[in-house]
Amino acid sequence: MAFAGRRDVPEAPDFGILKRLARDQLIYLLEQLPGKKDLFIEPDLMSPLDRIANVSILKQHEVDKLYKVESRPAPSASDQFCFLVRPRIKTMRYIADIVNADKMSGRSRKYKIIFSPQKFYACEMVLEEEGVFGDVTCDEWSFYLLPLDEDIISMELPEFFRDYFLEGDHCWINSIARALQLLNSLYGPFGKAYGIGRCAKMSYELWRDLEEESEGDGQGRKPEIGNIFLMDRDMDYVTALCSQVVYEGLVDDTFRIKCGSVDFGPDVTSSDKSIKVLLNAQDKVFSQIRNEHFSSVFGFLSQKSRNLQAQYDRRRSMDIKQMKNFVSQELKGLKQEHRLLSLHIGACESIMKKKTKQDFQEMIKAEHSLLEGFDIRESTSFIEEHIDRQVSPIESLRLMCLLSITENGLIPKDYRSLKTQYLQSYGPEHLLTFHNLKRIGLLTEQSAGETLTAVESKVSKLVTDRAAGKITDAFNSLARKSNFRAISKKLGLIPRVDGEYDLKMPRDMAYVFSGAYIPLSCKIIEQVLERRGWLGLEEVMRLLNGNEFSISEDNPTWESQRVVLAVFLGGCTFSEIAALRFLGKERGRSRSGQRDAACPGSGSGQGLWGLSWSRREAKQQPWLVSAVAKAHVEGDGEMRGPSRSVLPWNSTALGWEPGRER
Repeated sequence: MAFAGRRDVPEAPDFGILKRLARDQLIYLLEQLPGKKDLFIEPDLMSPLDRIANVSILKQHEVDKLYKVESRPAPSASDQFCFLVRPRIKTMRYIADIVNADKMSGRSRKYKIIFSPQKFYACEMVLEEEGVFGDVTCDEWSFYLLPLDEDIISMELPEFFRDYFLEGDHCWINSIARALQLLNSLYGPFGKAYGIGRCAKMSYELWRDLEEESEGDGQGRKPEIGNIFLMDRDMDYVTALCSQVVYEGLVDDTFRIKCGSVDFGPDVTSSDKSIKVLLNAQDKVFSQIRNEHFSSVFGFLSQKSRNLQAQYDRRRSMDIKQMKNFVSQELKGLKQEHRLLSLHIGACESIMKKKTKQDFQEMIKAEHSLLEGFDIRESTSFIEEHIDRQVSPIESLRLMCLLSITENGLIPKDYRSLKTQYLQSYGPEHLLTFHNLKRIGLLTEQSAGETLTAVESKVSKLVTDRAAGKITDAFNSLARKSNFRAISKKLGLIPRVDGEYDLKMPRDMAYVFSGAYIPLSCKIIEQVLERRGWLGLEEVMRLLNGNEFSISEDNPTWESQRVVLAVFLGGCTFSEIAALRFLGKERGRSRSGQRDAACPGSGSGQGLWGLSWSRREAKQQPWLVSAVAKAHVEGDGEMRGPSRSVLPWNSTALGWEPGRER
């Protein structure tokens, strides 16, 4: 994405091509079932489909009626059924019930199943077990990437985070690899690939295998994307657990951004109707405040309203000719801008009403204390009080997970106490939630191995770096640790600020967390791109236990090298997107973003090639967000007490719905 005032910034790739390709393929698949047909759509595919092909386009290709795939089959008189679904076993049984019910009643129809983005063998097995495999035809809609904005693409895979990081299911690795292959073929070969994490490495290796099989479709094209960076979400859970305070993150937290659009209810519209608004760079108001700290938003909106009023007032001194030009050229745009301004002012008021119902200042203070390692006992007491008051089950879990990760696990006494209080406040059905959180490493109890950290530190000073690495690996095998404190100090994630942090004129990425913390994921990307590799970051990688890699291809032109494709595998928050945009703007780089699901934190989640978060369920998807920056470590990472105040808080996705069974 090019930034105003920087003539040397290259143009971003035209991601609209992805939308046109997906639309054309869907139309082709629908036309393979000639004649009128009813289309059954999986609920979480409806919003993405609306961005690709609206109802009028579907009607043009003989789709008669639209139904949502639900628990009970919908009645229909059509002779042809087409199902647009995810490759889920539950959905296959739903389709099998419809087919078998028609058989029982003697009704003859044609059935076509279109899987998006790919078909799984397990689905075919279920259809065969139900005795309907021979009655249906199956096809794949290779809908891997949905452009949501000029620099955001989403894979819209709600299951990715849970399937891979919790269940250990690798079924979506192929989809990620094919999405990379699609980008490589459309926008030319990537110059250099960086990655960290097991999923990132597997996805990259499979992608390279696919490239070899296809003999490099994009090799002859002019490269539009220079570097690609793949990162697993589990390399940085802390950022995803921190409260978002940028405007876009708060809008998602309050109203739920879905596929780049949001439904503003009557409390925002000041009417009895809800309005669906597309949130992207075309919204002149939203584009200027989306990445801003919330404390700066009201001032901007106030100034914007005054400027808009001044433009309206100009008409009073116009003659007839000038008035005619004003009405024909400017009035429509001013009315649209006025409407959007009113909506965003209403959204800000709703956000404030919701946030002021909770102890935001205390919550933020506790959160910053956890990040900086101060007043841990006081923060633990705040979490206990938060649980006892039953403020929010999700937010209580988020704070507990943040405490666990920053402290390398909870001491057994605190773990048992917090768990007992939570179950008493919100019900024993959340036992499964604690089990899942523990499996994934978000909420753990310190074991005997954790007490060896001090010994490890002392021994490491007496041996060589190589031996120290082996010793640490041995300790890591005893207990899984996040090592957040050591990583934070080495990368300078807690900025040193003299006086108040200037949120209106920020100097680093920490502004997305009120100056308290620089997102670890974004800092790693910044450092690797500046160093052009992992050299000098060996200690950080050892602490992260990451499977880092760096592979060079034939160097493309310098212009394309300045465009970076960042891929988050497992989710990306709006705070990270804002931070990467800040980097791109500051360093004169262009950025492109992609994600997998929607980010509630949006984890549906929820830029880079990452998965979006949805706090209600693990909707994480690979996002792309291109951004760039030079290495910039401030100070020596020395810890200090919390001294910042912020406005609102945004709970980030935990990746699943508490108590949800698979």
